[in-house]
Amino acid sequence: MSDSSNKLKIFNDPIYGFISIPNPLIFDVIAHKYFQRLRRISQMGLSYLVYPGAHHTRFHHALGAMHLMQKAVRVLRFKGVEISPEEEQALYLAILLHDIGHGPFSHAMEQSIVKGVHHESLSLKFMHALNGVFDGKLDLAIRIFTGNYERKFMLQLISGQLDMDRMDYLRRDSFYTGVAEGSINADRLIQMMDVVDDRLVVEEKGIYSVEKFLVARRLMYWQAYLHKTSYVAELMLQQIFKRAVQVIGEGFNLQASEPLLHFLKNGAAAEFDEADLELFSKLDDTDVLMALKQWQSCGDFVLEQLCERILNRNLLKISLGDEKFTAADKEQAIAEVAEKYQISKAEASYFVYKGKIKNQAYSMDKEPICILKKDKTIADVVFVSDQLNLKALSKPVVKYYLCKPKLL
Repeated sequence: MSDSSNKLKIFNDPIYGFISIPNPLIFDVIAHKYFQRLRRISQMGLSYLVYPGAHHTRFHHALGAMHLMQKAVRVLRFKGVEISPEEEQALYLAILLHDIGHGPFSHAMEQSIVKGVHHESLSLKFMHALNGVFDGKLDLAIRIFTGNYERKFMLQLISGQLDMDRMDYLRRDSFYTGVAEGSINADRLIQMMDVVDDRLVVEEKGIYSVEKFLVARRLMYWQAYLHKTSYVAELMLQQIFKRAVQVIGEGFNLQASEPLLHFLKNGAAAEFDEADLELFSKLDDTDVLMALKQWQSCGDFVLEQLCERILNRNLLKISLGDEKFTAADKEQAIAEVAEKYQISKAEASYFVYKGKIKNQAYSMDKEPICILKKDKTIADVVFVSDQLNLKALSKPVVKYYLCKPKLL
C-alpha cells in the first residue's frame, strides 16, 4: 500500500481552482473502479447536441459537490455547529457517492431498460458494496444518505432544496453549456448558512442569493435540462432501447457489449443482486454510443433510422404548446409516418410521441428553504422574499409536446 501522504492529492477544477482530497479513505474511494466509471458518464447526457461544450462528466460533478461540502463544514463549524471528524468524513463520502448509481444517459435507461430501479437506489447499493470493501467505514455516510441519522441538517446538505449537489450542478452545467443565466454564487450561499434546531437555515441577509439560485434553477431547466432539442434526443434514445428490447425478444441477433446486452435481454431484476450490480458497474456512455453506431446497419428499419438520426443530429421535430395534444393528433402522425416509410403503424409509433414537460424550481411540499430572520424567527423563503415571482416559481409550469419526423 502506498504511503498515505501520497493520497492527499489535489484536482485542478476549471470552476473552483484546486480541490483537495481530505484524507486517504476518500482517495481510496475515488480510486475505486465504481467511482472511476463516472469519468465515462456524461453529466448532461445528450445536451452536447445543443451545447457543444457540455461534455463534462459525473466524476467532475461529484468532486465539485464534495469541494462545496468542505466549505460548508468550515462555515458551520465557524458558527459554532459541532461536526465531529467522523461526521465530517461521512458527509464527504455521502455527497461524493450521491450520484454513483447513474447509468449512461440514465434518465433514458430508467424509462426503458432498468425500469423500476431508480439511480438513487443504485447509488445506495454501490455504497453498501463499497462499505464491504472498506470494512464498514461508510456506515455513517449511509445512515446520513438514507435519512437514518439523528442530525437531520446533514441530509439537507446532501439532498435538499438548497444542497451541495444542486449548487455544483447549476454552476458547473452553466459553465460548460455557456448558459450564463444558470450561474449562481455558491460561496455566498454557503457563507450565509447556519443550523438552528437541527435544521439548515440561511441568514436573512443571504435571501437575494437564494432568490437568484431559484431563478437560475428555473432558467437552467428551460434552457438546458428541458431544452426541447436535447429532450427529444433523450426521448428517441428511450425508443431505441425499447425497440432493441423488443427485437431481441423476437429472436433478432443484435450486437452490443456484454453488460448492455444483459440488461436489454433481462431488464432489471427486482432484487438487483451483486451480479447485476457488477454488470451495471461496467456500463458507461461508450457501450451506448458503440451500440448506436453498430445498430445503424443492423437490418431493423426502426433501429437503423433512430440511431442514424441521433448520431448525425437529424432529430425528430418537437412541437410545444400550452394545450394537450390529442390522441387523434398522435394517430394521424403515426399514419403519415407509416405511409411515408411503408412500415406498420406499430413500427411508426417509434417515431411519434406525445407527453408533457414539467418545471418546478421550488416545491412547497418538500423540506423548505428556511430563512433565519433578524428577530431569530424562521420562515419559508417564499414568505420572506419581497420577490413576487418566488411564489410563481413554486407552481409547476407544464408544457405539452408532440414529436414526429420533419416534413410530415
